[in-house]
Amino acid sequence: MHIKIYFGTKPVFLCDQISPELATLLHQADTVFRNECSLPAIRSLLHDIENPKIRAGILLHPDLPALQEVFWQQFTVLKAGGGAVWNEENQLLFIYRRGKWDLPKGKLDPGESIEACAIREVEEETGIIRPQLLQHLLTTYHTYYESGQHLLKESWWFEMKINGPQKLTPQAEEQITETKWLAPADWDTVKKNSFPSIIDVLERLQDN
Repeated sequence: MHIKIYFGTKPVFLCDQISPELATLLHQADTVFRNECSLPAIRSLLHDIENPKIRAGILLHPDLPALQEVFWQQFTVLKAGGGAVWNEENQLLFIYRRGKWDLPKGKLDPGESIEACAIREVEEETGIIRPQLLQHLLTTYHTYYESGQHLLKESWWFEMKINGPQKLTPQAEEQITETKWLAPADWDTVKKNSFPSIIDVLERLQDN
């Protein structure tokens, strides 16, 4: 089992064993590897992952929850909910924000459930009304700097659907300039100009 966290486009894997996928990375010269659950080891990896020559990192420890707890302590953790919304034509709803294709998502409000957050963000960012929540797809993780803080965003993604036609209204205050329905056969264009975590969501949908 592993947890994947993106630092830009670079994945860092927290794991309790080396899977075949990670074994391939482990033998690459541009992968950082640490096999202990300690602050010095984690901080060393976080330092090394910023090197342009490094493309991935692996942290191995038999107690994955303990490793995650220590790793999480290095960040301010934010929780968000998002939606992968299908229409009746088997098309998925995408948004175009700040020069990238994305899926609607946003930060959890105090006292709000993650499911309610995901539905609210879909409605606010796209104009969709009352999407039906189907299932939790996966949770993605990525890091970024903001106001001098190193943040880790934990995004819970839910598969949703709508029935019948609905008017789409991009949320301008969130710098969303376009909303678009696309069939899976047309996702390659999106994947060329999106984020690694969004590509992970699309691949999970295609695997289902």
